[in-house]
Amino acid sequence: MAKIEVSQVAEILKKHKIDPSLLREIVEEMNFATQPGADDDIKPPPMKKQFIMLLSDPAGKLPKHDLVGWVLQIPEDASPHSTAERVCRGAYDYNASKRGRLLPVKSIGEALESVSTKYFKEADVFVKTKTPVSVFVTDNVLPKDEFKMEKVDRRRKLDEA
Repeated sequence: MAKIEVSQVAEILKKHKIDPSLLREIVEEMNFATQPGADDDIKPPPMKKQFIMLLSDPAGKLPKHDLVGWVLQIPEDASPHSTAERVCRGAYDYNASKRGRLLPVKSIGEALESVSTKYFKEADVFVKTKTPVSVFVTDNVLPKDEFKMEKVDRRRKLDEA
């Protein structure tokens, strides 16, 4: 449907010699109808989310081997322990759908890679990486002897050149 400005409609009505009082009433009604409603502008605040790294450790050897995992987000007030349950809930909803009955997912990794976001959104889990990423283990200590840093005064180098 074509959109037209209220002022253009008023000009067209003036050309056809409409009574000025009737013209004023029509223009006022159109202005009132085109005003954005108070409810249209107010949006609820976005949900606060926390990042979660879901690790793939099927053998239970967490610190000894290379691991892969997925980055997910869940609501800030939700427990991180419920993340796997949320992914399963989204996968179950997908498997119950028409497409899921044709191509069901059988593992968490398959679900995270192929299930669309609408099923996970209903379960309040947001997948940030569809393909698994590598995870490395660290002892969280910065070595001090390896990285000896020399202080360089760059002003003297610029003067000499």
